[in-house]
Amino acid sequence: MTAHPTGLALYDKTARDAAAAVIASYSTSFGMASRLLGPRVRPHVRNVYALVRVADEIVDGPAAAAGLSPEAERFVLDELEAETLTAVDRGFSANLIVHAFAATARECGIGADLIRPFFASMRTDLTTHTHDAASHDEYVYGSAEVVGLMCLQAFVNAGRQHPVVPADDLIDGARRLGAAFQDVNFLRDHADDSEGLGRDYLGLGTAGQTRASVLDRIDGDLAAASAVIPRLPADCRRAVAVAHDLFAELATRLRRQGDSGTRVRVPDPVKAVLAARAVLGLSPRGARA
Repeated sequence: MTAHPTGLALYDKTARDAAAAVIASYSTSFGMASRLLGPRVRPHVRNVYALVRVADEIVDGPAAAAGLSPEAERFVLDELEAETLTAVDRGFSANLIVHAFAATARECGIGADLIRPFFASMRTDLTTHTHDAASHDEYVYGSAEVVGLMCLQAFVNAGRQHPVVPADDLIDGARRLGAAFQDVNFLRDHADDSEGLGRDYLGLGTAGQTRASVLDRIDGDLAAASAVIPRLPADCRRAVAVAHDLFAELATRLRRQGDSGTRVRVPDPVKAVLAARAVLGLSPRGARA
């Protein structure tokens, strides 16, 4: 019989459970993909996602709905960043989501070089409403590419006594997959971001930027990422392939749909087929039909 955890072990488990609850509540697609991760890696990816989601909610509506001004949102976000960096250093936080992330960061080698750019992009949402090409790239790096790099650190280092630096091609693949995910979401949510939040992340119609050019960039990023998925640890490949294929399917549907303003989604039966492909070990799909 396994003894029930107590003390710090119980606190750690409770923090991991809290992070798992966040992903279960907020993302069916990402939650489905994370379930295909091996047990070595799965809690760490959930811990990363939970912190990212909480920070995102500070700037994307819930905090404002609670009555916070933009200045107060900035203060709360700054507090969360400071608590995260402190928890990574000391190994404990009274905030369960931060505690879970800090445990992952310490084990997997996620440092301030990845944490600070993420929070910098979150702060950008409070001050910048229309992006050009340069600010788009900077925002995507902090909001999405570093999240891919955090997950890669977990893929490579979970369970290691001493973290190592991932190979350069894996780093490039993680960044490009994160960028593709973010650009797909920008296109899917363009109407809501514009009308509800007053934000334009893509600058469509300026400097030659069109839906087609964004989708071409997404296709290129997805293709580059798919090429290195077979080089990931075996207990990560299926989950990453499912996530890749879900967004490749979204990109295909976005291209077919045109600029109708309707939010594109992948029906559950299609998600099931994509998951089955990954479980069978089939190669990731391309983005175009």
